[in-house]
Amino acid sequence: MNKKIVLITGTNSGFGWLMAHSVAALGHKVYATMRDTTGKNIDKAKALATVENVTVLDVTLTDEVSVKRAIDTIIAEQGTIDVLVNNAGVSMFGVAESATTEDVQRLFDVNVFAPWRLIKLVLPYMREQAEGLIINVSSGFGTFAGPFSTVYSATKFGLEGLSEGLHYEVRPLGVDVAIIQPGTFPTEMSQKVQSGSDTSVVAAYDKIAYNQQKMFAAIGQIFETVKPDPQEVADAVVHLIQLPQGKRTLRTVVDPSTGTLVKTANDAVEVEQAKAITAFGMQDLLA
Repeated sequence: MNKKIVLITGTNSGFGWLMAHSVAALGHKVYATMRDTTGKNIDKAKALATVENVTVLDVTLTDEVSVKRAIDTIIAEQGTIDVLVNNAGVSMFGVAESATTEDVQRLFDVNVFAPWRLIKLVLPYMREQAEGLIINVSSGFGTFAGPFSTVYSATKFGLEGLSEGLHYEVRPLGVDVAIIQPGTFPTEMSQKVQSGSDTSVVAAYDKIAYNQQKMFAAIGQIFETVKPDPQEVADAVVHLIQLPQGKRTLRTVVDPSTGTLVKTANDAVEVEQAKAITAFGMQDLLA
C-alpha cells in the first residue's frame, strides 16, 4: 500500500474524528483540522495528536489566510496532498423563512465556500502528479430538499453541484472527485441543530408545526431501532481511498434507513447526466 498524505477537515468530533483514526490506522499520514485547538477543542486536539500518523492543525475554514497557512505547512513537510476530505459542516433545520440572509451566508461559508477554498488550493498539486482524490461529505439532503431542511439542503445542493461538475472535468487529469451522502446518524452535529434567527415568523407556521415534530420523532425512532453507526461513514472514506484511481463512483450513499430512496434518485440522474454530456459531444469525459 502506498502511503498517502490525507487532509481531513472537521475532526474534533463525529465523522471527522472517526475518519482521522480509521485512515491513520492504515498507515496514511493524516493532517486533521479543527478550530480553537488551544481553547474549546484543546482536549480533542491533544487526544487526536497522540494517534500515530496524525498531525492536528488549527484551521478556521472560513478564513483564507488560515486555510492557506495549513496547506503551506503540509506542502512544506510532505511536498504534496494526495487526498482531501471536506467533512466539516454545519446544519440548520426549521422554518425556512426564519433564516436571515446572515444565517444563509454563514451556512454557505462553511458548507460550500470553505470546501471550494480547499479544493482550489490542493488541485494544482494533484494535477501536477496526475493523481489525487477529493471527497466531499454531503448528505441525503443534497439530493432531496425536504421541508424544514431548506437552507441546509441549499448548501448541500451547492456542494453537490461543485462536486458533480468537477468530477467530470478533472478525472481525465488523474484526479477523482467523490461525494459521500450520509443519512441520519447520532453525532455531535445532530445534537447541535441550529434554527433561523428571525423567530418573529415562526408563529405564522403553527398550523404545520406538528410536521417538524414528526420529523424529529422519526429521527429519534431511527436512532433507537436502526441504530446507525457513524463508523460506517468513516469506513466509506477508507474504501474510496483504497480503490484504484478512476474506479471511484461519483456518489456513495451511507444511510441504513432511507438510503435506498436517495440511491434510486442518484442512479436515475446519473443515467440522464450521461445522456446530456453525450448530447453535447463530451462523451470522452464519461470514460
